[in-house]
Amino acid sequence: MKRTEYCGRVDRRYLGQSVTLMGWVHRRRDHGGVIFIDLRDREGLVQVVCDPDRAETFAVAEKLRNEFCLRVTGKVRPRPEGTVNPGLATGEVEVLAHEVEILNASATPPFQLDDENLSETVRLQNRVLDLRRPAMQENLKLRYRTAMSARRYLDAQGFIDIETPFLYKSTPEGAREFLVPSRVHHGQFYALPQSPQLFKQMLMVAGFDRYYQVVKCFRDEDNRADRQPEFTQIDIETSFLGELEIRELMEGLVRVMFRDAIGVELPPFPVMTYADAMRDYGSDKPDLRVPLRLTELTDLAKTVDFKVFRSAAELPNGRVAALRVPGGGTMTRKEVDDYGPFVAIYGAKGLAWIKVNDVAKPNEEGLQSPIVKFLKPEALREILARTGAQTGDVIFFGADRERVVNDAMGALRAKVGHDRGFAEKGWKPLWVVDFPMFERDDGHDTFGARHHPFTAPKDGHEELFVTDPGSALAKAYDVVLNGWEIGGGSVRIHRAEVQEKVFAALKISPEDQRRKFGFLLDALSYGAPPHGGIAFGLDRIVAMMAGAESIRDVIAFPKTQRQQDLLVDAPTPVTEQQLRDLHIRVRPSDSARVA
Repeated sequence: MKRTEYCGRVDRRYLGQSVTLMGWVHRRRDHGGVIFIDLRDREGLVQVVCDPDRAETFAVAEKLRNEFCLRVTGKVRPRPEGTVNPGLATGEVEVLAHEVEILNASATPPFQLDDENLSETVRLQNRVLDLRRPAMQENLKLRYRTAMSARRYLDAQGFIDIETPFLYKSTPEGAREFLVPSRVHHGQFYALPQSPQLFKQMLMVAGFDRYYQVVKCFRDEDNRADRQPEFTQIDIETSFLGELEIRELMEGLVRVMFRDAIGVELPPFPVMTYADAMRDYGSDKPDLRVPLRLTELTDLAKTVDFKVFRSAAELPNGRVAALRVPGGGTMTRKEVDDYGPFVAIYGAKGLAWIKVNDVAKPNEEGLQSPIVKFLKPEALREILARTGAQTGDVIFFGADRERVVNDAMGALRAKVGHDRGFAEKGWKPLWVVDFPMFERDDGHDTFGARHHPFTAPKDGHEELFVTDPGSALAKAYDVVLNGWEIGGGSVRIHRAEVQEKVFAALKISPEDQRRKFGFLLDALSYGAPPHGGIAFGLDRIVAMMAGAESIRDVIAFPKTQRQQDLLVDAPTPVTEQQLRDLHIRVRPSDSARVA
């Protein structure tokens, strides 16, 4: 029963040879007494010919339907002249069947595997069949090649793969955790790790100076199109290297993955500070394929009479910024107005704009907009000069709290860039560095960790924790590619006294420090080495390589946006006895109680 080769690899090398193939019926065609079968496996298709001269084989072929599982033995011969298919690796040959055995029949599939108009719900409900589709098979093989490339590179650099626990301690690391009740310890819970962050730091203290792991991580986050409750990281940590050395090593990893997996040589990775990224692009993950930039107008807006601009500029955390779109004057009024609802998604209350009909006339004669009458010629002239606007351009404005302006105008920059054909083709990688240590919690006079609470501050910046925490910078870095963050990391805190200062700045009491992180503080007290690392999102990297619209297309068995597995119908209720074993009682939801 041993097969000779995969279906998709039978080519001219096998001419004249007898082969045994196994796979599924992709398509069956009856051409005037000769039956053709496209036999498919994970490597592709090969054409099998069933001739009526072989009565027993032909009788089996007549029974075949799509997705029957077969064993075929036959002789490889050239396809007749005029029937060669250059689109297939097997397109020059066919297999004349001597024997056809049905290994298993198939029920009628709920869809054709080559149907391009399937809803995602149907695909996920029938994921086993969906995974048979050639596109999905290629995606998962691409994922395998990418992960193997990473493993080979890291192995060559002296890293070793070490597993860390999934049943973990609940710690505040940003996102909501998944909790796992303990049956043995009544009323106590494990947490599934958001990342192996603390364990990999302790591995550095333990002397395993180069660690990696292709690992599942878990976050109980609200619905987001590009997130999964369980996702895969290429998790890395190393000792005795500084920030620049870590970045150089990890840039090499990204280059090798793209070269090995899809044959792409990435261009140089420029380095940009977080402050520059937010100022010029409104995003800490700018898509550099789009050359458009934001222009800072906050200082100018403080001097104008236009209330929308001035009130935003005078906010303690306010910002006014402009986006010049070259040639945007050709947009219709409807096209311009349609961007208003788009920025509203990001919290913007509106989108002001000016069409530049004549740059030499900074007034209502040369500029078209409902806001021009509220701005003096001097201010309009300065706006035109700062943005570099020319006749035929349009300028969009954002005025609000800094976070809203950055989110809305950063997204608008990318959307307009792609809508209007400014985006370049290809790959644009980037390092973003010098992130803030802390970010202010909305509506509160407190700070949270911008990255995570184990990130090292820039040398000397711990002195700012008490006087000006918002100005403290971290030794943190992100890898950005085409507007997506594909990896992020930092140099870690390796001295207990610095870690305690960070906890204090985050208002984590000494008691909570010991209760939640005592094991880490103790480990750091035993000669912890300088160390740092990074984690890459494997799902996102592979999705970008594949050109997939969603990371769900590169995960074998994903969840929906509602965190449901439609194939196995999870999550589901459990029995009362299971709950009793765990000492848990399920309360009705608020909506159920109201009803």
